[in-house]
Amino acid sequence: MAFKFPSDEWIKELANQLNASEAYEKAAKDWEGDFIFVVEPDEAYPHTAYLFLGLYHGKSTDAALLSSENEREAEFILRAPYSNWRNVIEGKLDPIQGMMTRKLQVKGNMMKIMRYPKAAKEIVACCALVPTEFAA
Repeated sequence: MAFKFPSDEWIKELANQLNASEAYEKAAKDWEGDFIFVVEPDEAYPHTAYLFLGLYHGKSTDAALLSSENEREAEFILRAPYSNWRNVIEGKLDPIQGMMTRKLQVKGNMMKIMRYPKAAKEIVACCALVPTEFAA
């Protein structure tokens, strides 16, 4: 079964994959900081979506589709057009490189994120394990 991106089911499955990943747990064992991923509209997807991912010491503590970016507190907000998110999920765009080239806009302490490149890489690896259905 494929999970539609972005959706509540998709982000919850990503959390499941993170919690099952020993590599992520090891890479993020000292990480503390939740994310809200803002999926912005572009030519491939006409809506805005907000995905919350709670992350603490190598585990995902919570995951949900939100109605706005203000619905929950998060240390980091990452925003990008739908097509850029798709490229990250498909492994075509490294998230750290995406932040450096502003294809992903970061609100929060960028230096903190930069200290955990292996954790970012493992999150993307877990994204690839989620059977994903993208908009046409």
